[in-house]
Amino acid sequence: MDTSPAQTPTSTTDIQHQPILSLPTLSNTIIPIQTPKKTTPDFQFYHDKFIQTFEKWQDFEQIKFVETLLKHMSHYQHGQVNSYLLPMLQRDFVGQLAARGLEHIAEKILTYLDDTSLSATELVCREWYHVVSEGMLWKKLVERKVQSDSLWRGLSERRGWSRYLFRQILQNGEQQKAHEFYRHLYPQICKDIEQIETNWRTGNFTLHKIQCRSQNSKGVYCLQYDDEKIVSGLRDNTIKIWDRKTSECTKVLTGHNGSVLCLQYDEKVIITGSSDSTIRVWNVKTGELLNTLLHHCEAVLHLRFTDGTMVTCSKDRSIAVWEMVSPTDITIRRVLVGHRAAVNVVDFDDKYIVSASGDRTIKVWDTTSCEFVRTLLGHKRGIACLQYRDKIVVSGSSDNHIRIWDIECGACLRILEGHDELVRCIRFDSKRIVSGAYDGKIKVWDLQQALDPRSPTQSLCIRTLTEHTGRVFRLQFDEFQIVSSSHDDSILQFNFLTTNNNNNDQQN
Repeated sequence: MDTSPAQTPTSTTDIQHQPILSLPTLSNTIIPIQTPKKTTPDFQFYHDKFIQTFEKWQDFEQIKFVETLLKHMSHYQHGQVNSYLLPMLQRDFVGQLAARGLEHIAEKILTYLDDTSLSATELVCREWYHVVSEGMLWKKLVERKVQSDSLWRGLSERRGWSRYLFRQILQNGEQQKAHEFYRHLYPQICKDIEQIETNWRTGNFTLHKIQCRSQNSKGVYCLQYDDEKIVSGLRDNTIKIWDRKTSECTKVLTGHNGSVLCLQYDEKVIITGSSDSTIRVWNVKTGELLNTLLHHCEAVLHLRFTDGTMVTCSKDRSIAVWEMVSPTDITIRRVLVGHRAAVNVVDFDDKYIVSASGDRTIKVWDTTSCEFVRTLLGHKRGIACLQYRDKIVVSGSSDNHIRIWDIECGACLRILEGHDELVRCIRFDSKRIVSGAYDGKIKVWDLQQALDPRSPTQSLCIRTLTEHTGRVFRLQFDEFQIVSSSHDDSILQFNFLTTNNNNNDQQN
């Protein structure tokens, strides 16, 4: 007796017994639509028999059999199977973990969510909302942002809500903040950040001016700042330190016999370079002169130091690499020679030293071996400024142009045009380039747009600031501000954190 399953009818006679409905289409073509089939004879018998056999197989055999079945099914049938599988695959892992007293594991998993996903998670059910609120997951999300993003970190300090993070610093009998506080704080921070970005693009800032009142030669050649102070090097041979809150000069360091052309400071020392060809080391807290370095035979035009290494450059065409053991123990490790004119600026990290010269070239050197690596060619006149970080070099020249370079291959990625005179200073971060020039203008450029070759030239300059009345010599900036100095003997502070519109709308 044949016990094989009943076969699907294939003959014309079999098909004739199945009623067919016909629907007219726009093209008058008749499309057959089958009505639901009746159960095949002996279906239940063979169904139960197959299940009994299936249950006797090993796990991998069952999977292999199902795979074979799926290959023999139509697309429509796959969809039906999928609709059965999806609910079966869904698991309320948060609820199950909480029911087993393992809420801390659920919290740990949910801490990996971004803000959009965390908002959606709260709406799933009461159990999920309970895990989010009891675990203070919005607080933890804010803390992760503060740890990983300098904009969030700076904003937390300036707005004062940093005291509610990590170990809360409670003041005047304050109560610890609950989950809802952080739930509402997060979008407020995002709105604040969006407003700061808008302020940069629209030129909405508050301006604060420090008039340096130099006695003889006027002009501020260099500066560096932090939240408490601005350290400036002046044309009148002095270094002046200014209190940022009061704008008062708190210290005047004297000792150079020429203009102070460059400086850098850290938590211990201020190091300055001068047209008197010396490099001087000062105690940053007391202003005491600790060391005088004599090497260059002409003006020291620029210097950088970090992690026990300092690089200086000079009008004498040379670059000196120094080892810094202590403020009083600084010795020359290597002198780099190769430029044919004054070396105006240097920058470096643990891989490359980058130098730019009046000879129109940028040279790249190996930081460890001090060996020459390559030359970047493109500027039509001498190069006055540059910055190097993350494989990118941005340079400014007396050809009035700014160039963006790939340091690894030496290719010029973009040329930025807009200044009318020599580009004297330039800085960039992950979002922006800010440049200052002898035309008295400070320009803000969109770095990401500039790195995209498809971006139109007219979209690259975000803003032009014209508050200086003389040549712009030096500037630095962060997410909230630009601080710049000029031949007009002033230091200007542009604060973009405010939302007050105190400035006339300016054009690029």
